[in-house]
Amino acid sequence: MTDTKVSIFDQDLPQTPANHAPISPLSFIERTAEVYPKRLAIVHGDLRQDWATTYRRCRQLASALAHAGIGKNDTVAVMLPNTPPMVEAHFGIPMVGAVLNALNTRLDPETVAFMLDHGEAKAVIVDPEFSGVMKKALALRQSSRPLLVIDVEDALYTGASEKLGAVTYEAFVAQGDAEFAWSLPGNEWDAIALNYTSGTTGNPKGVVYHHRGAATNAISNILEWDMPKHAAYLWTLPMFHCNGWCFPWTVAARAGVNVCLRKVDAQAIFDAMRDHGVT
Repeated sequence: MTDTKVSIFDQDLPQTPANHAPISPLSFIERTAEVYPKRLAIVHGDLRQDWATTYRRCRQLASALAHAGIGKNDTVAVMLPNTPPMVEAHFGIPMVGAVLNALNTRLDPETVAFMLDHGEAKAVIVDPEFSGVMKKALALRQSSRPLLVIDVEDALYTGASEKLGAVTYEAFVAQGDAEFAWSLPGNEWDAIALNYTSGTTGNPKGVVYHHRGAATNAISNILEWDMPKHAAYLWTLPMFHCNGWCFPWTVAARAGVNVCLRKVDAQAIFDAMRDHGVT
């Protein structure tokens, strides 16, 4: 006969808010903003943004998305280089329970249109450098689902561009509540990000990260790279690539500095290393 005796360790010891919390990288930015509020978080051109400000802006982004009707398991796509809005998207979007879909900025309009449709995007944030590609992609969409388009303005980009949406990123964020009461996911298995392959052998294939996996990988970066507190991380790796190997969340966990870089350029890289003490 099977022993059906219940262990004493299975009795009266359920998961409760007092003894259990879902593992999520969102907790990293909350802690860092509380413990190191004035530590530098983002460098981009003349911008110097601390962790308290970054956390506040992420909460505003989440609040604005919620007000726009975006919530749990809704996809928010971004077509961005390694700029401050891309850093903020890694926190603000999942803070409202939505799923971040960082689009490969090197792909053609047809492939981008497929990803917007397949991922069921409800909003897309677009950098001016990619407005031409995105305009064509939006026209090629097969879905009739409404899509909120948010235009980023970046003084460091001086090329041609055109407005695609009715609101700019800064205006959209300004609509949000800096004290927005976001919450950790109800289940750490909830999706946090959707990424796609490049589609070299057909349509791109989607891959989903959950909160636990993103947090675990972010922590493993610290361990394997022997990453100290307050490291200065230069963004040469595209954040659209596997969410930058989860380093946006890693840098938050270490209260480090995101040194942004619009494109890989030798002079810009060496200047950043010298000017910002890149580690």
